Amino acid sequence: MAIENFEANIKGMHCAACSSRIERVVGNLAGVSRCAVNLATAKAQIVYDPDAVTIAAIQQAIAGLGFSAEAATADGDDPADAQEAADRLQTMKRGLLPTFILALLIMCLSMAHMVGISLPKNIHPGHAPFTHAAVQFLLLLPVLYLGRNFYLSGIPALLRGGPTMDSLIAIGTGAAFVYSTWNLVEIGLGIDAVARAHDLYFESAAMLIALVSLGKYLEARSKARTTDAIRQLMQLAPPTATLIDGNGQRLVAVAEIRVADHLLIRPGERIPVDGTIIDGESAVDESMLTGESMPVVKRTGDNIFGGTLNKNGALTMEAIKVGRDTMLARIVKLVQDAQGTKAPIASLADRISLYFVPAVIVIASASGLSWFFIGGAEFSFALRIFIAVLVIACPCAMGLATPTSIMVGTGRGAQLGVLVKSGEVLELAQKVSCVVFDKTGTLTLGRPEVTDSRPFAGYDETMLLSLAAGAESRSEHPLAEAVIAAAKKRACPRAEPQSFSATLGRGISSSLLLNGSRYDVLFGNVEFLMEQQIEGLSEQVVKEAGALSDMGKTVLYLAVDGALAGLLAIADPLKAEAKKTIRDLQAMGLKVVMLTGDNEKTARAVARQAGIDRVVAGVLPDKKEEEIVRLQRAGEVVAMIGDGINDAPALARADVGMAMGTGIDVAMESADIVLMNGHLDGVGRAIGLSRATMRNIRQNLFWAFAYNVVGIPVAAGVLAIFGGPTLNPMIGGAAMALSSVSVVTNALRLRWYQPDK
Repeated sequence: MAIENFEANIKGMHCAACSSRIERVVGNLAGVSRCAVNLATAKAQIVYDPDAVTIAAIQQAIAGLGFSAEAATADGDDPADAQEAADRLQTMKRGLLPTFILALLIMCLSMAHMVGISLPKNIHPGHAPFTHAAVQFLLLLPVLYLGRNFYLSGIPALLRGGPTMDSLIAIGTGAAFVYSTWNLVEIGLGIDAVARAHDLYFESAAMLIALVSLGKYLEARSKARTTDAIRQLMQLAPPTATLIDGNGQRLVAVAEIRVADHLLIRPGERIPVDGTIIDGESAVDESMLTGESMPVVKRTGDNIFGGTLNKNGALTMEAIKVGRDTMLARIVKLVQDAQGTKAPIASLADRISLYFVPAVIVIASASGLSWFFIGGAEFSFALRIFIAVLVIACPCAMGLATPTSIMVGTGRGAQLGVLVKSGEVLELAQKVSCVVFDKTGTLTLGRPEVTDSRPFAGYDETMLLSLAAGAESRSEHPLAEAVIAAAKKRACPRAEPQSFSATLGRGISSSLLLNGSRYDVLFGNVEFLMEQQIEGLSEQVVKEAGALSDMGKTVLYLAVDGALAGLLAIADPLKAEAKKTIRDLQAMGLKVVMLTGDNEKTARAVARQAGIDRVVAGVLPDKKEEEIVRLQRAGEVVAMIGDGINDAPALARADVGMAMGTGIDVAMESADIVLMNGHLDGVGRAIGLSRATMRNIRQNLFWAFAYNVVGIPVAAGVLAIFGGPTLNPMIGGAAMALSSVSVVTNALRLRWYQPDK
């Protein structure tokens, strides 16, 4: 069976009832194995079998529900859609002022005489009841027109059997309008005119439309801000670049740049695509990728990435990756994909939302009828109860509680250099109980360095390094590079090898010329020098070397002309932030484990330096996955942190896999979270962000459910049974409008999340 994915932009959704209904109907189509609709992003992720169902059939099913579905663009957000959303927001804003002015005028006409404000006799309900009612009716008509979308969307949805929040507003305000209009007719016919003039609900319908329209506008504006992080990332790529070719320099659109093109990047310009520096040196601000504020010095041969900022030097670069292949484009796509997913915690709200609106209509009808027939209330009182229940209920708050937090949380993560690939991972990360680190390249720098030098017999460190580097200059041993790099770093004089001989697993023999003098050098382990009967291998020297070995360092002995000249210790040093990261994770209540293929002695020495108590050493690459499974069977929720191809199976097996952004692509693809700056503090950032986001989601869900659980019974008149107050429909409408705004606003607080909080 072939499986394909269809990502669609859904238009016409207004509340969680809309998204839940699309999920249910499309998910039940033959050939559709999964349908997830995100209300906040207005996107649907549909997994289907093309042999059983077509995209056209899926789109037709969605259209039958009153919505439209268009294939999402391959590059993510369509600029046309973004402009359409901006235009829609502006249209909503323009309609608010006249709606509120008209609603307030109707309110003044309706309520002024009740609060002691005198009205002219020609519009006073006691003196001119018909004029009083007719003026309100005429003022309400343009309000109804400005709020026509409630009816154009809500009534058809009700007739299709899938009522939405707009249906609730349409029924509530429509009932108030019809009842008041009927009273207007009776006033015109002279039937108890003054009493009917005091029993109008034109002002309720007008204020409900005004308040709910304001709430929708504030909600839409707040939702637009949830994607600020992605929008800011997308705007980092410059529109043009300076191309260097046979015709000199010319300005071209970034979309025209091809692989192998040469580009000039001036100081203060953003780098247009990914590439390699072929000339120049400069400090580059990579904070948009890594979250690190300090610029990084880049030289010839170094990689640079699109969207980063060239600070102070001119650079010539060769384009390596362009378009959708750049790091920036990949980051944007990863975050967009994550924002379009759902966390498991959203499932309860989704199930409730599907049945919520029909249930509210039933409750509203039952409440109104009960007060009229059983409670003996007047029809106007029963109508007020009916309208209040309809307008206070808010499925949107429940539907927005989870996706808005995920959108803001994943966007904030991208700003901090933490890329989370899905809402499910974001939820799972807060449950992590055990963090497993690979050693080489993860806890350590991944490259050996000379950490200690011990010169003897009148030699100094410079002489020691010069001779050792000269001896290693023809060696292919992995440690040779560390020795040569140390000599270069200290600007040691160069020793020229005259002869070279290597003994496998032991060391090397070499004859060197340095400053006009000849030196016969032996460089290797202690056994190698003992075999050559070198002088100076005292018990004290061996003890000193043993102390270095106990620290996880490889000790090499240098002998010159038959006598010991010194020791060099080489190790793969811990990253500077390793100790603090481990302490922070332990302070968060997490168990920390180091998993490595290194020998037990070296592994434990590194673990001691890092502050890790539990070590699993000598594990072959194909066995790392088994160790993760063993921890999971012991009841741990495991996060694995690694960077190499040998870590990929373990990253995939862990509950949450985190790859260092400095690692190769296969590790990044296998991971659930990518730490872009390669710094270990990203682990705490990721878990802390997950905890903060889930805390935010729980707050949203609590208030969304609490609002409806408390608000609907109050609107139904439960308090009035015991002599308490009833709920004015206008207050209910205002509360409903603000409930969604409060949920989105609470989610927006994640934009200021800081890892240390």
